[in-house]
Amino acid sequence: MDENKNPWTTVQSELKYKNPWISLTEHQVINPSGGEGIYGVVSFKNLAIGILPLDENLNTWLVGQYRYPLNQYSWEIPEGGGPLNTDPLASAQRELLEETGLKAERWTKIQEMYLSNSVSDEKSILYVAQGLTQQEAEPEETEQLIIKKIPFEQVFEMVMKGQITDSMTIAAVLKVKFLLDNDRL
Repeated sequence: MDENKNPWTTVQSELKYKNPWISLTEHQVINPSGGEGIYGVVSFKNLAIGILPLDENLNTWLVGQYRYPLNQYSWEIPEGGGPLNTDPLASAQRELLEETGLKAERWTKIQEMYLSNSVSDEKSILYVAQGLTQQEAEPEETEQLIIKKIPFEQVFEMVMKGQITDSMTIAAVLKVKFLLDNDRL
């Protein structure tokens, strides 16, 4: 099997829905076993950006907000969207300031990943922000946020206990824990 060869055949594609953030395309396909079927793909018009701010005392900041698709409250690292044609770091800097009022002197990209690659092409880039200074937060009108400063180890425990369920937060916290434990951050 050649891992670089696409075993799917697209027979026809039809755009079913679009808005300023996403589009949904339905593909008529022949699957790898030769059967006919459909495949729906959600395409995103922004990168998903996540930032784990970390101060000199190993505190971080969580953002709490109600997540409409889940119908529940969620604690997360600062996150947002960055236009595909914009430098991801500039988007990360904007999101951190908007949500927490923090600016950072040092930025480290720690992970690139796809968030739900069975139905979506949404790509995420995660950063650690250090050398922090507090400014004024500038949340978007759709955001009703609660911000809390919390020891990183406590956030790690929240992830391990399943109290945090946001995928970008989990990935960032586990990666930072690894980097800290191995003196690589």
